[in-house]
Amino acid sequence: MTPRFLPLAALTVAVLAGCASQMPKTTAVLDGSRAQVAILETTDVHANVLSYDYYKQREDDSMGYERTATLIRRARTQYPNNFLFDSGDTIQGSVLADYQAQVKTIGCDEELGIYRAMDALGYDGGTAGNHEFNYGLGFLSQVTGTPMNVEGGRTERCAGPRFPLVLANVFSARDGAPIFKPWTVVQKDISVTAPDGSSHSVPLKIGIIGFTPPPIMEWDKQNLAGKVTVTGVVEAAKRYLPELEAQHPDLIVAILHGGLNVDTYTPEMENGGWHLAAVPGIDVLLLGHAHTEFPGPRYAGMPDVDAERGFIRGVPAVMGGFFGKDLGLIELALARQGGRWVIDKSQTHSEVRPICPQKNECVPADPTIAPLVAQPNQAAVAYVNTPIGQTRVRMSSYFADVGNMTALAPINAAMRDYVQRELPKAHPELATLPVLSAAAAFRTGFGGPDDYTDVAPGPLTLRSAADLYFYPNTLAAVQVDGAGLKTWLEKSAERFNRIDPNKEGWQSLVIDHYPGFNFDQIQGDITYVIDVSRPAGERIVKLSWKGKPVTPQQRFIVATNNYRASGGGNFPGLDGKNIVLGAPDGAREILAKWLQAHQTIRAKDLPVTSWHFAPLKTRGEVVFKGAAGKQDIAREAGVTSVRELTDNGDGTAVYAIDLAH
Repeated sequence: MTPRFLPLAALTVAVLAGCASQMPKTTAVLDGSRAQVAILETTDVHANVLSYDYYKQREDDSMGYERTATLIRRARTQYPNNFLFDSGDTIQGSVLADYQAQVKTIGCDEELGIYRAMDALGYDGGTAGNHEFNYGLGFLSQVTGTPMNVEGGRTERCAGPRFPLVLANVFSARDGAPIFKPWTVVQKDISVTAPDGSSHSVPLKIGIIGFTPPPIMEWDKQNLAGKVTVTGVVEAAKRYLPELEAQHPDLIVAILHGGLNVDTYTPEMENGGWHLAAVPGIDVLLLGHAHTEFPGPRYAGMPDVDAERGFIRGVPAVMGGFFGKDLGLIELALARQGGRWVIDKSQTHSEVRPICPQKNECVPADPTIAPLVAQPNQAAVAYVNTPIGQTRVRMSSYFADVGNMTALAPINAAMRDYVQRELPKAHPELATLPVLSAAAAFRTGFGGPDDYTDVAPGPLTLRSAADLYFYPNTLAAVQVDGAGLKTWLEKSAERFNRIDPNKEGWQSLVIDHYPGFNFDQIQGDITYVIDVSRPAGERIVKLSWKGKPVTPQQRFIVATNNYRASGGGNFPGLDGKNIVLGAPDGAREILAKWLQAHQTIRAKDLPVTSWHFAPLKTRGEVVFKGAAGKQDIAREAGVTSVRELTDNGDGTAVYAIDLAH
């Protein structure tokens, strides 16, 4: 911790009226005094207020802020000295969120459902994640109660959360001012133990400063281009920390919607937490965005990181999971030395507390939360059950990694159809180019055994379209040549480990930390083969269009989403410069209209599977993890080379795939 010089007034403390009998007045915090303070963190809740799966229409005890709320209350009982912060990706990501943002937009005088729930717990501050920008700056300005001098921003102060949001690295293009306050100071009285063992109540001032991932300018280009500018997180910290330090806080907490990356720092870095931790003045670091836990095994072995006790370059840090599945907690041991508080790192640690410590052993929901969103939730459920057609084909992502494209084919068909219809209007000179489409399975088990898309044969509703297309991306189309198309597919094929055919024992096919939403599968009269025995970058073989080999100079139009077209996922050649169509329509809405137009989806309405693995005979088993008991779904979809090996007993199973056939 860096030195803090406290004014005399800050050293004079008053006793809380309710604690007067236990905590006598004191005029100064004596050296040798100690305090235990808990920093609590939520992140990436994604508006999952309730423990409810809108796509399967059933309760899901393994997620939901209403259960995180129970953990928060328990932690506060354990740690009376506590502060609660949120690290972003809060307002987007559920059916309830989409309903309040896009279907029946809430009014200026209404508070967003997720913020109503969070206010019931009393937060001390938060920041904005990248998904806060998905619905546009006007909506963000409104629901956060933050007037913004940006195009489309609100000038009046609408209903927002009753806690401060800070963001130091996003600025208005009009006047260069931050769109949120870059920092603020929050203060609470805490109980401290004096050297003589007596207890006293004294104020603790915590400065907070927030950061969002700089690539938002690429991911949400349509919403942000020309309206705001962004700087790197380290640059923003160095710019505003002197202002914050001038307020003489006892501690400074950096709230970053980002994870950890030890590569050479750049201002565009998506996960800059490791570098931010080294900026002088930051005492505590809260993380997010990566949809995983810190401390945790994913970060074991990272340089200057203690992935067990929760330190990054000597700074206590935590990242509390996602979807309301966990609560992050840092137990700070504070010692008074030289007239200031310092962190006793030997007695400080971080942990992530899950709402479900064991399978089927989840904490109960806080009963105060559900009533706060009952009305909009009921309306959202009714809305997504609006009928739009029916399907004779099961559309599932359970085996999307091994060749079942049933959940991707309708997306690719709908986006391709849209581009073929709309592109000639904007660019008649491109009308003769072949149109392809790229889609990825958004739900591939990352969030647990229920985190898959599965639309059964039968009626289709708007809920079905939302299940198939999980995020509110807009459609974009890019122009690429044959070489660029191959590079695109090579990047996608990095989803897989390299398989050694001579190795005995199990070899894992899928790289778990490579996001499923970056495994693009492209359709549109093309076929290709993925050879997982080859090194990354050399795996795409036999790439053909209409039965003829694709040449490096051959030109194509590829329908995709705004995230990918603008650089999301760091695909070579995709940086926003080759976009030829930026549609105002959401990909999910385009899909819903396509399904509705067809009324009944049959196999003949969907593009055929475009790829398969190169035949490879292996001495040992090639395995991957999936949801247990789903082998029949693979066979139904024509994936006959898969068999279940072991049921893990937690809803997941290990499957083997025979690559020889």
